Amino acid sequence: MNTGNAAAGKLPALYRVPSQSVPCTVAAKSRIERCFGDPLFLADWDEPVFLHFEIDPEILQPHIPFPLDTRNGKAYITLVAFTMRNMRFRKGGDRARALTKPIANHSFLNLRTYVIQNGEPGIHFICEWLNSRLATTLGPITFGLPYRFGEIKYDHNYTDNTYRGTVRHGNRTVSYEATSDPDDEWKPCESGTLDEFLLERYTAFTARWKWKGLFRVWHHAWPQKRLMKLKITDLSLLETAPGAGKWVSHLKPVGGNVSTGADDVWMSRPHLK
Repeated sequence: MNTGNAAAGKLPALYRVPSQSVPCTVAAKSRIERCFGDPLFLADWDEPVFLHFEIDPEILQPHIPFPLDTRNGKAYITLVAFTMRNMRFRKGGDRARALTKPIANHSFLNLRTYVIQNGEPGIHFICEWLNSRLATTLGPITFGLPYRFGEIKYDHNYTDNTYRGTVRHGNRTVSYEATSDPDDEWKPCESGTLDEFLLERYTAFTARWKWKGLFRVWHHAWPQKRLMKLKITDLSLLETAPGAGKWVSHLKPVGGNVSTGADDVWMSRPHLK
């Protein structure tokens, strides 16, 4: 469906499966609504694939600037492959939309881990690759995000339930392929499960130089399925992430999920901590 060209069309209506709000999404919506001026942006997050890894928190924690959020004594890292489309200001109409047009559509590969700060669960981006050179310049300046340019090709085919992707920078690559069960229903994660712990996160804690901050998002719970026959054939790109030489060899793959995406995602302005 998506070849990594962010101008490609969205999933057919058949696959745009809405989900109902669940308790963690209700809480996330309340947090973002309490802040004046938020949400600042809206965007569509299309065709996300989540690849999960387990790691000993004692190995990872020295390289993460926020306390890790662990589950049963284990820390997790996730690669999220998706395409953002139609990013625009929530207010301002066509004139405001024109300002974001140069960076409105592009694909991402996010490398994230799970953290908690002042009782608020969230994620921390260790590194992110995207196929927009302009966005790789603006993201670090405005949101403190660790953006890098990457050549991205995604083929997330919801018709035959196959998902493939390759992200490359220089001679380093992430490459994966997987399937999902066509008979599985697209539905939110069950409450209290590891899937919910890994997917339903609505705050990103950021750190750049001496500054720490956050931004929040909100959308309905992901309509998702578990991946099957997952093969990760190359992870050499991760070796270029900050501190990876100390932890990347300790990653243990523990499966993944695929979602149909989320429309009109709320995105807050950056907040300093």
